[in-house]
Amino acid sequence: MKKFEDLFSVDFCTLDYECAYLPDKTTRMYYRYIPNATKELASELIKRGWRRFGNSYFHPICKGCNECKNIRIDTFNFKPSRSQKRAIKKNRNTNIYIQKPSLTYEHVELYNRYHKFKEQKSGWKYNEIDLQTYYEEFVVGAHDFGKEVLYFVDNRLIAVDLIDILNDGISSIYFFYDPAYEKLSLGIYSLLIQINLARNLGLQWIYLGYWVDGCTSFAYKKSFKPYQLLDGFPPLEIEPHWEERD
Repeated sequence: MKKFEDLFSVDFCTLDYECAYLPDKTTRMYYRYIPNATKELASELIKRGWRRFGNSYFHPICKGCNECKNIRIDTFNFKPSRSQKRAIKKNRNTNIYIQKPSLTYEHVELYNRYHKFKEQKSGWKYNEIDLQTYYEEFVVGAHDFGKEVLYFVDNRLIAVDLIDILNDGISSIYFFYDPAYEKLSLGIYSLLIQINLARNLGLQWIYLGYWVDGCTSFAYKKSFKPYQLLDGFPPLEIEPHWEERD
């Protein structure tokens, strides 16, 4: 698309490294660093399967593997299941605030506590994050479309949901929570909040990132129906074809 040609960007890719989703697999990521990305460009990239951390947009280019399928939820036709309705009831005392992404010691401490918990529970590889890294990945690059949804119980921050509000939907970037509040089903609840926010804004889609068959960490994504899957990462010149699922 010629209207994006004047935006400065740098393209590069990583070397192969251990896949976080499937055992005995390696992954390679293709990056496009765009420090002045507009909401319109971000919308077009996300619709074509890219993800965003900070100023970097990326997608996998793994040799001999095509397991990462982008998934998006149809908010206009979504109906919550019984278990999802229970998550709403559990959070009757949870307060929510939406604002521009921010950086505090509380954010970083909560992020690290969540990842230590996931290392112990699910075998995630633990890498402690510092203030600078958090700022570069979750605060920078938000521009006028990135937001954070903060969850509080009794004035205590218990969860942070990073999102982009785009032209046709909401892109779910990253979510983390206090393990002490695991019983509140905050991951499910945060997605229900995204769906409600999207509907109120007249946006049809929640872009959930990747779904990988066999990856238990992503199994929850298919419980939000109806949804669509995207195979591949078409260039900006080609309209993406999302396949309807229910």
